[in-house]
Amino acid sequence: MLLAGDIGGTKTLLGLFDQQPSRPRAILIRAFTTLDFPDLNAMIAAFADESGGRGAGIATACFGVAGPVINDTAELTNVPWRVDAPTIGRAFGIPRVLLLNDLQATAYAVPVLHGDELHTLQAGKAVEGGDMALIAAGTGLGQALLHRVDGRFVSSPSEAGHADWGARNEREISVLRSLIHRFGRAEVEQVVSGQGLVNLHRVTHPGACPAVEDADDPDAPAAISRAALERTCERCMEALSIFVDAYGAEAGNVALRSMATGGVFISGGIAPKILPALVDGRFMRAFLEKAPLDGMLSRVPVKVVLNTDAGLLGAAVHAAAARA
Repeated sequence: MLLAGDIGGTKTLLGLFDQQPSRPRAILIRAFTTLDFPDLNAMIAAFADESGGRGAGIATACFGVAGPVINDTAELTNVPWRVDAPTIGRAFGIPRVLLLNDLQATAYAVPVLHGDELHTLQAGKAVEGGDMALIAAGTGLGQALLHRVDGRFVSSPSEAGHADWGARNEREISVLRSLIHRFGRAEVEQVVSGQGLVNLHRVTHPGACPAVEDADDPDAPAAISRAALERTCERCMEALSIFVDAYGAEAGNVALRSMATGGVFISGGIAPKILPALVDGRFMRAFLEKAPLDGMLSRVPVKVVLNTDAGLLGAAVHAAAARA
């Protein structure tokens, strides 16, 4: 039996999985609001109560966490939690507990995803054995790489969402000025994430917005994207347009930095919800505007991950590999 977790800034998924030859099989999955619990141990205890003993005999656990993992511990970036793998192992009698950066965990799901769990933005032509990359906007922005090593893919983490964001045109320069004024510097996550969409909304709305009364409301990103997709607020449409351009440009940056000739995968909670805005051409135009390497990028497969449990699945995949 495997225990897997995808611990996000807003929502956490915990699941029990049975190890299978090609892809772990989910037995029980539960969703929790992360900040409803003081720490991960309390959440695991609640999950154990719900499972009714089905988690007995867990051999390996793996958790993807939204923050850097150092020496089997993690301080979550957007949640006041400290996660410690040895402490979890002792508390629940689990012989092996693994921690991964959340996008590092999600990346492990990519090789086992089925065709109906992906939406193709650019078919491209994957290089056999080529490295792959993953970028995911949600509460924050994560990125990870998948390297082909000795016949299997090995995921490597990053904190690239907190790297500096570069404006590419006059419209984005106005955003850059706003971010510098508010935060002192501009990082990619302040544009390409749920909170980033709110930051863009502030720039495009000098006055009131009919769709969003309070930009600090946790539901504001969803309200902005909904108003944009339903075309009920022109300034929300402008905010989403900037967001999609910036998302596509950063995905192209990831492809260049990693030489992701095997493909770039767009994951996270936002992409499936704004899919109509990703397929209208803006995203891929920004992805490809990288002369003189636009020709190379035109051959990179680009796909949206539709499986919203991919982070949990990836953690289970890694747990299974560690157990093998």
